[in-house]
Amino acid sequence: MEKHWWQEAVVYQVYPRSFQDSNGDGVGDLQGIRRRLPYIKELGVDVIWLNPIYSSPDDDNGYDISDYESIQPAFGTMSDFEDLLHDAHTLGLKIVMDLVVNHTSDEHYWFTESKKDKNNQYRDYYIWHDPVNGHEPNTWHSSFSGSAWQFDEHSGQYYLHLFSTKQPDLNWDNKNVRRNIFSMMRKWLDRGIDGFRMDVINDISKPADLTDSHSSPANGPHVHEYLQEMNQAVLQDYDIMTVGEMGGTTPQDALQYAGFKTHELNMIFQFQHMDVDADPELGKWRPKSLDIRELKRIMSQWQIELDGKAWNSLYWNNHDQPRIVSRFGNDTSKYWALSAKMLGAVLHYQQGTPYIYQGEEIGMTNVKNFTDISDYRDIETLNAFHDLVEARHILTTTDMMNAIQRSSRDNARTPMQWDATANAGFTSANVTPWIKVNSNYTEINAIAQVSDPNSIFSFYKKMNLLRRQYPIITYGNYSLLNPDDDESWIYQRRLDDQVLTVMANFTSKTLSRSNPDLGARIIQSNYTDEVVNSLRPYEVKVFLSGDI
Repeated sequence: MEKHWWQEAVVYQVYPRSFQDSNGDGVGDLQGIRRRLPYIKELGVDVIWLNPIYSSPDDDNGYDISDYESIQPAFGTMSDFEDLLHDAHTLGLKIVMDLVVNHTSDEHYWFTESKKDKNNQYRDYYIWHDPVNGHEPNTWHSSFSGSAWQFDEHSGQYYLHLFSTKQPDLNWDNKNVRRNIFSMMRKWLDRGIDGFRMDVINDISKPADLTDSHSSPANGPHVHEYLQEMNQAVLQDYDIMTVGEMGGTTPQDALQYAGFKTHELNMIFQFQHMDVDADPELGKWRPKSLDIRELKRIMSQWQIELDGKAWNSLYWNNHDQPRIVSRFGNDTSKYWALSAKMLGAVLHYQQGTPYIYQGEEIGMTNVKNFTDISDYRDIETLNAFHDLVEARHILTTTDMMNAIQRSSRDNARTPMQWDATANAGFTSANVTPWIKVNSNYTEINAIAQVSDPNSIFSFYKKMNLLRRQYPIITYGNYSLLNPDDDESWIYQRRLDDQVLTVMANFTSKTLSRSNPDLGARIIQSNYTDEVVNSLRPYEVKVFLSGDI
């Protein structure tokens, strides 16, 4: 297996708007992140991934970019960014930027020009189509509810937007679009950044026939050609990390997108394991209970099929997902810390590059004090409420609010809980933050955990240290034990003569499960003592045997 620095790295994701406000306006910013770099370093990670910090009207919290080469004023200036980059590098931390090039904001210069008339030189930078039988060209739906097509009265044509109407899709078949994007990427890399997380990057190549409603906008006909062109034009010239967000992908797809020999990306974010508790029709807005066997089957398949051929990314949380301790764990006070640690270990001891989303390392939970739709800020959540409750009457207000409280993206976007002071130390006490702070910040906060050897933070810190100590954690192959067990997850990793065994209980019951062979010693556990051949509620035990 080839070895690269990004395989051995641990990534910490920062959602700038919610991380740390330095100037008292209720919005997190670059100087706030800079102030918290020592905390991130203390955790023992290697890379910081920043959600978008570019100029944006903020229809979708920065994923609608109006200028790729300037900083969102609410976050600071380019000088602030350069200070952040310098300080991070001084601490040995790398910075990965979000790259959003499937679409722009409708306020981007390219689109304001494109809308002017059909003969404008930027018209073909976007995907325009004549009506078909007086309607949209096809029946594609936006990820944010409604049609993926928006009619433009001025020109009599529709433009495509797979997300918000204010996020028109770029036409990657236009070589000038690709050339401009590649030039922009080089400018950021020449500033010294260390890579890109690429938003919905497998959507960039659309089907040739846009009147075919059965076609999919994902994994289109030229996507590999365009990513290889990107690699040749930009990526291959820098020693960087690249990860592509790719819904609708299988392990077989990943062998091409992230294969060691395919010259596209280093790894991808897949979503199969994030859909195990979703309804086939209404998705996360009608959530179902977790099937442990299915979760194990999916993640084990990715582990086994990519081994030696491509590289996995490992994540439970990000800015688009609810908090994992509330979702797959148990956020009641009795089991909160145990289940948060258990979930962290199950993920981090698999093969791949692990991602920690801000607050995950202290066990932040789904928001406890949002009771009305007016408390929410996320466009996906607000549009879904309007569509499913008010427009189509598919769900009652009560059922929808229950689903939102469990599944909304805003669960991940509440301010980082730094301490027990007003506003959790995120912003000044007398300031109203851009979104409400989770009410449990007085019990769950960073300052209470950093110096506590038994805290969730310390558990994550130890995992990061062990990864540096034992190459088997990074490079060992994976095998699942007891695939039909619907209460525990037990797997092994092997490298040379070493065997690492992870045993995890996903329930609040005590389970009888056999320890591995004699000679294996525990290198990490979320209980302070050991009961042989037993897994207590939410217990995880990590054993290592062989030449240690």
